[in-house]
Amino acid sequence: MPKTLVIVESPAKAKTINRYLGKDYIVKASMGHIRDLPKTKLGVDVEDKFKSQYQLIPGRKNVVGELQKAAGKVDRVLLAADPDREGEAICWHLKQVLEKYNPNIFRILFNEITINAITEALRHSRHIDEDKFNAQQTRRIIDRLVGYLISPLLWKKVGRGLSAGRVQSIAVRLICEREKEIKAFVQEEYWSITASLEAAVPPPFDASLVKIENKKIHLEKEEQALSIVEELKNQPFILDDIQVKIKTKTPPPPHITSTLQQEAFRTKRFSVRKTMLLAQKLYEGKEIGERGLEGLITYMRTDSVRISQDALEAARAAILEKYGQEYVPKSPRFYKNKKKAQDAHEAIRPTSFNLPPDAVQSYLNKDELFLYTLIWNRFMASQMSAAKIEETEFDIRAGRFLFKSKGEVIRFDGFMRLFSRKDGEGKILPLGVKGETLKLLKLDPKQHFTQPPPRYTEGTLVKELEARGIGRPSTYAPIISTIQGRVYVIKDQGKFIPTDLGLFVNDYLVENFPDLMEFKFTARLEEALDTIAEGQTNWQEYLKTYYGLLDQDLEKAMQKDSIKPQGIPAEENCPECGKQLVIKEGRYGRFKACTGYPDCSYKQSMIKKESKPLEETCPECGSQMVERQGKFGAFVACSNYPECKYIKKEAKDTGISCPNNGCEGTLIHRKTRRGKLFYGCSRFPKCKYATWDDPQNKPCPKCGRPFLLKKTRAKEPVSIYCGNEECDYKEDAPEE
Repeated sequence: MPKTLVIVESPAKAKTINRYLGKDYIVKASMGHIRDLPKTKLGVDVEDKFKSQYQLIPGRKNVVGELQKAAGKVDRVLLAADPDREGEAICWHLKQVLEKYNPNIFRILFNEITINAITEALRHSRHIDEDKFNAQQTRRIIDRLVGYLISPLLWKKVGRGLSAGRVQSIAVRLICEREKEIKAFVQEEYWSITASLEAAVPPPFDASLVKIENKKIHLEKEEQALSIVEELKNQPFILDDIQVKIKTKTPPPPHITSTLQQEAFRTKRFSVRKTMLLAQKLYEGKEIGERGLEGLITYMRTDSVRISQDALEAARAAILEKYGQEYVPKSPRFYKNKKKAQDAHEAIRPTSFNLPPDAVQSYLNKDELFLYTLIWNRFMASQMSAAKIEETEFDIRAGRFLFKSKGEVIRFDGFMRLFSRKDGEGKILPLGVKGETLKLLKLDPKQHFTQPPPRYTEGTLVKELEARGIGRPSTYAPIISTIQGRVYVIKDQGKFIPTDLGLFVNDYLVENFPDLMEFKFTARLEEALDTIAEGQTNWQEYLKTYYGLLDQDLEKAMQKDSIKPQGIPAEENCPECGKQLVIKEGRYGRFKACTGYPDCSYKQSMIKKESKPLEETCPECGSQMVERQGKFGAFVACSNYPECKYIKKEAKDTGISCPNNGCEGTLIHRKTRRGKLFYGCSRFPKCKYATWDDPQNKPCPKCGRPFLLKKTRAKEPVSIYCGNEECDYKEDAPEE
């Protein structure tokens, strides 16, 4: 009989760990958190030291029962949830429900799911870290206070269905303020002048005008640019100075959660949620041939760039073997953590340096392989030699004008062999001679306009939140999902745009909760949580201070008048009658409606679905395919609509002709919005034939139409009937 029960969060993680442990161990999964605050009430006693009323999460009763039963049959219980605050909280709650069945409960930690890491963790079991749990509990209580106290105020004063969140509302504020900057931006015209030149030896090159009479230029009008071009046509272009510098470029540190999220978005447009789901799979383990289940990366929720000594030595040995001595620096590289980083575990890195991407590509899908390659290349590059770049700069005089041209040559690629750059590379200047006269090939004046700041994407929003110290990278995925689900923002071509609702709610919160909506205040909260986790700050005292500010702002906001009951005013007017539009909450979500109702019944849904670009191309016109959202859920279609109306048939085609007279379509599997399967005509919406029953590919003996297998009530036999409504043929179905 097993002597030790090991509890992790997920079945996948349990399966991987189980193969490393012997018969004395049994590994089970808690399925994540087992207890939380109640959904129907605040669940926190603000008058009695913030005591929390934790309850079993619905659906976890059977899981907890199995764990309690298993705990009673072993000598000890080891809690092995993830090595962070959330993991510590999971373990704390597990201990509360299991210690009655087995008092010998301990905590173990590992940063990677490998035999060495797990064996080492078993040697160093410890008790639950109460300070770390208190930090998580403080964060959870604050989120609950903000959500359950401000949201009802929004319902009462502004409109139903609204919500606020500690980090969620700050993320919306960033997006709203960027949009206001864009709207306030005044575009300005400016001009540049580029000279195409040729030295005595090739290749030709371009140089840009930078100074006039040793003063920086700013050409505002076309007349200025054209006047200078005319003057330059009569000037000799002299290579006045040549500067050659050898620059050393060092590699970036290995990935942490936020940089992995940003890089995956930048290169493949992966959402933050998708990146984290893929990383979770790589961490928990994949089947790698004869090796079996193998955890491929270290823990993916980290903001530390620290690397273990063993990993450094193994990486250097792998680099030496594959690339040679010149690619291995004299000493290992150590990177400095940011001031606010938690150093509980390492940066994200491969667990085995015998498994490069090409060795595992047949065992991973393309997205998993892409992410693993990102992690592998960045980590290995971080321990490779610096690149050496020869940078050349030409100063070119043409009368009172100064032109500059820069070029570079990579003399030694170093880490760039794995981590190549995309910008500024490849411009090579000729072997010029100082003082030589260059041949002018062309002068090119160009018009430009200043650009407003760009809207946030998922990648740049994560970068901004992290730079401001707001939230933790592990929370960014649910935050981004929430602000879209609330229709505070929408995504258009991958960029966040605040809705009228988002702008209005943001203004309301900023006006009424100035402390809680202030960026630095929210960042200081993260610092406070760190000091609570380190045992330096009393969590209840901090909550008392936080709640005091919140309660004060709530009291002031409650005394103010409500927004007009007819709805939240929108920025635009009705396109049909010209009256103002307002935002309302309906059965199917928020929508804009005309204030002229019932005389004007104009309505517009605010739930805008983005088109997700896909890698495949349209078989009819060659354009890129996109995933769209329709009345019956997601479908794949040509991006060139309406010029090309191709729609990919994702559903299984039965090949059975549609029974409607004159219809040339076939019956295919479809899904309702709730996921229920049915059969419908492939020519929908031109043909609306649909049925819940399974079509059989044989003709009706009475009218020649296809059969349908009809599944009647459980107490009645399954029968086969004709798909033609005008035909009454029916027979009992054969027994299976």
